[in-house]
Formats: sequence, structure tokens, C-alpha cells
Amino acid sequence: MKESGPIVVRAKVLGYCFGVRRAVDMAVKAAAQYPRQPIYTYGPLIHNPQALDFLKDRGITVLDDESPQAEPVRVQGAVVIIRAHGVPPEIRQRLEEQGARIVDATCPRVVKSQKLAAQFSASGYTVIIAGDTDHGEVAGIAGFAPGCVIVENPGEAELLAKSARCPQKAALIAQTTISQGEYDAIALALLPAIPDLRVCATICPAATERQQALEELCGQVDGVLVIGGRSSANTRRLLSTAQKRCALSALIESPDEIPERFFSLPRTGITAGASTPDEIIEQTAARLSAGE
Repeated sequence: MKESGPIVVRAKVLGYCFGVRRAVDMAVKAAAQYPRQPIYTYGPLIHNPQALDFLKDRGITVLDDESPQAEPVRVQGAVVIIRAHGVPPEIRQRLEEQGARIVDATCPRVVKSQKLAAQFSASGYTVIIAGDTDHGEVAGIAGFAPGCVIVENPGEAELLAKSARCPQKAALIAQTTISQGEYDAIALALLPAIPDLRVCATICPAATERQQALEELCGQVDGVLVIGGRSSANTRRLLSTAQKRCALSALIESPDEIPERFFSLPRTGITAGASTPDEIIEQTAARLSAGE
């Protein structure tokens, strides 16, 4: 192996977004403010194993009452942190009725989407959500618009446009981390079939900025490492972009997972998902530069 590693080039935008950093800060503050009370996050606060370990070390554990295998947890008197993805209103109501103290760390941009969904639904519009069906943010927004429709990609949008259940008036709301290109393609598929379609601008600029920064990075390096949790939707989208634009790319959750091949490249680029802690990025860059 070389005495030193490759030149490490970072994407101009990478790592924690505003909403995730805010949620983590609120969780840490809650742990300090309520030291004698059990503290839970409703589902994983963010999709990153190292960040979850960081929170667990501070007494913050994950409440999972959605899984059929999950043991019932008494939340009376406990603090429950709503993660950046948000939750449907009925879940918050249930937690409050059970006596939980709520710390709402829902990202303000997600709150905007929730309010839009509720307003359009109340006005007689069918809400169409463009995003991942199983994603927490999408489930949360859907809770504000009973009878909404979820489309994951342009193909599903085309099928909806051709089906008998295609509405005549609808509002299209994007999962905040979807790519702009994918959202535009979904809107384009629906526009001819829905006479009154309101396309809402709900994509977070941070998601677009990360994609654009990665595209720029791919033209400057010999390989790209995407750092982030494998269960993170925005991290997987970064990997997909890297795979299309760079001959060599890989997703890692920690510096220990860096593939050997990347140490021998002249220039290695790194980017990171919106839920990747700063220290993991720093550790990855340091290990690459050291060549081991």
C-alpha cells in the first residue's frame, strides 16, 4: 500500500441537513432537561446507526409501537420526540392521550407539506404524494389527507393517469428528499390527465443541493464514496447518482467499510447523506488520506 492515500475531494454540500441537525439538537437538549424521565424517539430519529448509538449513550431509545413484534411501551410520564420525518396526527393524539410529553422535532419543511396536504384535502382536492410508500415522512403527510394517493415513480404516475381512479382535481406534494428530475417527470405524467392539478414546491433545497454538488464532484475524481445509513432514502439516491456518473462508487456507513480499491485511487471524492454525522465524515476523510 502507498505511504499515503488519495487526494480527498469533498462535495461542496454534504452531511447533516438543517432539519436533521435540529432534531438531534432537540433530542440532546431534552435528555438534559428531563434527566429522570424515560426518553424515546418515535421511530429512529434519523437513519444512521452511529447517530442512534450516540443518542442511546445519552439515554434516548427508539419507541417502535408500529411493529407487530414490538413490546408495548408505557409512555405515561415519558418524553417522546417526534422525529424530523413527522408523524400522522392520530399518532401524536394517541401519545398525548397516553400521557406522554411531546417534543416535536418535525422538520419545518415537512410541517409545510403536512399543512398543504390538510388544506387541499379540506378543499376537496385529492392529494397525490410523490415519494417512497414506506418512508416515515410520506406516512406522516398521508395522515393529514385521508384518501390520498402515493406514487413512487413516473411509471406509477402514468398508470394512475390512465386509470379510472384518476382524480379531476388534485394537489401533488413531493417527499422533501425526492430528486427534482423525478418529481418533474411525475408531474409531467399527471398533467394531461388531471384538468386541475396543483403542483406544490415542497422539495427541500438541501436535497437538490446535495445532488448537484455530487454531480459536480463526479467530474473531478476517480471514485466516489457515499457515506450514510443504508436505510436512508436520500443516501440511496446519492449512491444512485454516483453510480450513473462515476465509474467507481460505493456506499459505506463507517470508515471501517472503505473498500481497499479506493485507497489506491489518485483522487477519491466523498459525499454524505443528510443524516450522516460530521465526525463520521471527518473520520472517513482522515482514513482515506492516511492510506489505511
